[in-house]
Amino acid sequence: MAENPFELAIGAATLVIATGFVVYATQVTGFGERGAADYTLNASFRSAQGVGPGSDVRLAGVRVGSVADMTLNAETFRADMALSIDGELDVPEDSAVAISSDGLLGSTFVEIVPGDSPFALEPGSDFAETQDALSLIAVLTQVIGAAARD
Repeated sequence: MAENPFELAIGAATLVIATGFVVYATQVTGFGERGAADYTLNASFRSAQGVGPGSDVRLAGVRVGSVADMTLNAETFRADMALSIDGELDVPEDSAVAISSDGLLGSTFVEIVPGDSPFALEPGSDFAETQDALSLIAVLTQVIGAAARD
């Protein structure tokens, strides 16, 4: 036990402040709160360049999930992805998915382009429409080719 009451008061105040920080951090980050369980949607791309497991899945610029798994389909030679989506989000069944990037030097991510259907994709469903990653070299080649024709 502390011999000085002042030391005891300082120790108690330190514990109260530390507890307050832990409670505040828990509330701000949502740690411990769990809404609906995440679910998986599948997509198949001809080229998934720049994306891999752990990459963001975004809708309207907001992170709504991540790439859970990516494998090469030996029959179709396409990149098959399993996307882990926030369980509280209902993705319309006519939505498309595309590989996008944050500018020329930014990170690459998977973007969900929502459709208008009132019905949602069921867990384990496949996106019917996908858009592959754009290659900077391919785009520059097209621009130079178009300029040469003019």
